[in-house]
Amino acid sequence: MKSITIQGSERESVGKSATKALRNAGKVPCVIYGGEAPLHFSADEMSFKDLVYTPNAHTVVVELENGTKIDAVMQDIQFHPVTDKILHVDFYQLFEDKEVTMKIPVRLEGNSPGVRNGGRLLFRKRKLVIRALPANLPDFFNLDISKLKIGDAISVEGLKSEEFTILHPDSTVVVQVKTARKAIVVDEDEDEEGEEGETSEAADGAEGAAAEAPAEATE
Repeated sequence: MKSITIQGSERESVGKSATKALRNAGKVPCVIYGGEAPLHFSADEMSFKDLVYTPNAHTVVVELENGTKIDAVMQDIQFHPVTDKILHVDFYQLFEDKEVTMKIPVRLEGNSPGVRNGGRLLFRKRKLVIRALPANLPDFFNLDISKLKIGDAISVEGLKSEEFTILHPDSTVVVQVKTARKAIVVDEDEDEEGEEGETSEAADGAEGAAAEAPAEATE
């Protein structure tokens, strides 16, 4: 997984007045948990733009002024309810031999034939929670939907790997194609001529069948 470096300064005081002064100076108070003791530091708010304002997942290397470097992952972030400024960030220290829990984004590739035939693509899970060693954390889940026909779905069961554990039930649907009102269901066993292009008579018959079929309730 890609890593982002954040330059920070260790905080000597963690009181309310010191925290307020940091925020007024454009700094964000942060804490790293998971080590022998919590480590308090601060960093420029702009340092977090590539970590927070992105759909991608990243680990972090926190570099302190004394030369200390700490591998970590963001666990929690607080925003101001009005201005959306970052108020506080919690990190969890990474260790090579210790698993960590993280949300991994899902990306879709290809064009679904079910959608081309009028079906609706439903993207149910845009992120999946997994547990893995830091070295085995994927950047994202890449799902090929180029074979999804109407009624097909991709679930967690088909994404399992020995390198990580997905913390969702196997039956959890990630993406699926559902029938729409005017969808045309294509028969897999149709001959080659039907696959390349139906005659106008067959096409008219398909349209008539779609028109006569009862409409499903809209979700």
